[in-house]
Amino acid sequence: MRSLWHSGKDVGASGKAVGESNYGSTLAINSLVYPGVTFTINRISFGRRMDLCRRVRELGQRLQFLEAGDRLSDKIESNFLAHEIDQVYLEWGLVGVDGLLIDGEPATPDLMLAAGPEPLAKEIVEAIRGQCGLNEEERKN
Repeated sequence: MRSLWHSGKDVGASGKAVGESNYGSTLAINSLVYPGVTFTINRISFGRRMDLCRRVRELGQRLQFLEAGDRLSDKIESNFLAHEIDQVYLEWGLVGVDGLLIDGEPATPDLMLAAGPEPLAKEIVEAIRGQCGLNEEERKN
C-alpha cells in the first residue's frame, strides 16, 4: 500500500533525496612539504569552533600579555606559548596521516606530535588554521 504522507522531497533512483548534499566533516590534504604524504584534518563547524576557542582562549590572552613585555624572559615565554597553541591546534584538528612512517611505525596524530617532522607539523597547523578561517589578528590569540 502506498503511503499518503509525502516528505516533499523528490527521491532519485538511489533512494536519496534529489538535491541532497553530503557534507564531509574531515578534509584530506596532500602535503606540499612531504610529497606522497596525505593528512586529514577536521573541518570547522559551530561546535568545533567553540571547542577550539575554549582551548586556546587562556593561552592566547597570556601570549598577548607576554608579547607586550620587554624582558627576554617574556619573549622566551611568549615563544613557548605560541608553540603550545600550535600543539592545541594539532591535537584538535589532526585526524590522521597517511604515507608516512615515523621510526618505522605508521604515523598517528599522537606520534606526529611527539616525534614527527616539524616542517610537516607546521604545514598541518597552517592547514587547520586556514580551515578555521582565522585572520592574522585571531591567529595571534
